[in-house]
Amino acid sequence: QVQLVESGGGLVQAGGSLRLSCAASVRTFSSVNMAWFRQAPGKEREFVAGVKWSGVITYNADSVKGRFTVSRDNAKNTVYLQMNSLKPEDTAVYYCAAGTRYCSGDGCSDQARYDYWGQGTRVTVSS
Repeated sequence: QVQLVESGGGLVQAGGSLRLSCAASVRTFSSVNMAWFRQAPGKEREFVAGVKWSGVITYNADSVKGRFTVSRDNAKNTVYLQMNSLKPEDTAVYYCAAGTRYCSGDGCSDQARYDYWGQGTRVTVSS
C-alpha cells in the first residue's frame, strides 16, 4: 500500500510562490511515476505536471508553462511542485498521485495511469 502526504499549500497573493511537497511511503519510489493534479471549485480535476521514474517530465503547458517546476528526490521519497507567478486561476486543491503503469508523453497526464492519491493540499491565490 502506498501512502502519499502532501504539504505546502496555503494562501498567497497573486504573483507569489509556493512549494508543494509530497512524501511517499513506498520502498520502490525510484520506480514509480509521480504527478500533480489539481481541482478547482466547480471544475474537473486536471493534470498539472508529472515526473516519471526515469526523470522524464511533462507539464500541462497551457496552464502552467514557464511558471511551475516539478522535481523529485528519490533519496527522500518526495516529489515537489514549485509554483511561481501564481494567479487567482491557480486556486485549487492540489493532489499528488503515484503509479506504476507504463505511460509516455501525453499518456502520463491520464488520471487512470495513477493508482494512489494523496488527500490534497489547498492552494488559494488572492488577487
